[in-house]
Amino acid sequence: MPWSFRPRGRNPAGFLGGLDGPVILDEIQRAPELFLAINAGVGRAPQPGRFLLTGSANALLLPRLADSLAGRMEILTLWALSQGEIGGVKEDFIDAAFGKFAAKAPDSPEDRSHALARLLAGGYPAALKRRDGERRRAWFGSYLTILQRDVRDLANIEGLTALPRLLALLAARSGSLSNFAELSRSLGMPQTTLKRYLTLLETTYLVQFLPAWSANMGRRMVKSPKMVLTDVGLIAYLLGLNEQRLELDPMLLGPLLESFVIMEIRKQTAWSRARPQAFHFRTQAGVEADLVLEDAAGNLVGIEVKASATVSGQDFKGLHALAALAGRRFRRGIVLYTGASSVPFGPTSTRFR
Repeated sequence: MPWSFRPRGRNPAGFLGGLDGPVILDEIQRAPELFLAINAGVGRAPQPGRFLLTGSANALLLPRLADSLAGRMEILTLWALSQGEIGGVKEDFIDAAFGKFAAKAPDSPEDRSHALARLLAGGYPAALKRRDGERRRAWFGSYLTILQRDVRDLANIEGLTALPRLLALLAARSGSLSNFAELSRSLGMPQTTLKRYLTLLETTYLVQFLPAWSANMGRRMVKSPKMVLTDVGLIAYLLGLNEQRLELDPMLLGPLLESFVIMEIRKQTAWSRARPQAFHFRTQAGVEADLVLEDAAGNLVGIEVKASATVSGQDFKGLHALAALAGRRFRRGIVLYTGASSVPFGPTSTRFR
């Protein structure tokens, strides 16, 4: 039987005490008054799985929840569907990249048009059910309206009038280095307000930040992170993109494809054996690799994303720079591109479709 909780005039401990068996509490961020009662209940009867708390906000970024249940909860993040989940295929790209990687993988049967369709659809289940592009765009519009309400409630403030403009600006810069000063000027918004908005968007899983990799672990906290919107279908909607627009303006495809790859890899880390951390790499001279994966042993895999249908040795420049810094820790460099063939470029370098 579904239950609802309204804290005013109700006793949180009494509310929970009246529920038998395992309990599912949805959108838990809307009832923070329950957190201490849950903590007390778990303390009295530490039964794993007694409470399943679900919500559209990151519990680790909600101090009242994280502090109340520290050490007594396990966090599982459910992103939008991965491409393997959509296609019913087991994905082991990460573990293969750190282990025995096929020097010559089968050529891809998927043409460019099908790949673009994947990008534009994104991974939200409700959006994927709408095969028609117009219906899908209508869903994204409704989703953003609901999202604004959720963010407003989470922030406990009445107005977030700049949120649509901010999201559109972030969509245009997804996959770029975070530049708070430039964003602040473009929006006419104080940096303090901007950072508060970005924290809210990160809390609601709309934005992720990819820290910079450095051999010096202390410098990782200083160098600028990359900012990525978490669903490419939403990015395409915010930018008004469709397949025809991407074909006419190939420059738009690169950032979209990079954001897509970063998030697909981010999803796969949840079930990989390696469980690597994700970074980006950029030297002071501007040489970069789009994605760096580092496992617990310090082994590294570098990944570069190219929207072109061909690859040359120049495309491995950032991966070679990363390998030079990492030394023996560097396991492999991979270039992901839109061509049909997967071939090795050297003992630790591969271009992969």
